[in-house]
Amino acid sequence: MELDASADQDLVLSIADSWARLSDRLESGLGSLKGISFAEYRLLRAIADSPQGRASRVDLAERVHLSASGVTRALIPLQKLGYVESRRSPRDARLTLALLTAAGEELVADASGIVDDIAESIVGRLPHDTRDTLVTVLTTLT
Repeated sequence: MELDASADQDLVLSIADSWARLSDRLESGLGSLKGISFAEYRLLRAIADSPQGRASRVDLAERVHLSASGVTRALIPLQKLGYVESRRSPRDARLTLALLTAAGEELVADASGIVDDIAESIVGRLPHDTRDTLVTVLTTLT
């Protein structure tokens, strides 16, 4: 039984190491070419993928696994750079929604190309059955 626990721990550590390497590669690619972090890209992409291209901070927090206050702090520099703006919800004046500016939409499109290239360089080498298995395994981890 101790061997199984050790093997399980090794597998979890291997997954964590793989995620760290992938995250570093994405950080490097996005940072050097677009000047944004991977976390900022995920936030911008979450806004872009939201219904009508606008999202509350609570919705964004759930999507990118941050607190609502963490999202607020992360949006401030993106607003100062002109990629994101805030608007009051037309249905609830207490609710502020984040939306991309034209510059933000362009940045997401350009950055998505970089992420696509990195993804293709990693996943593109895998046979389709391995991809399917990997998706199944990763889905069960969440």
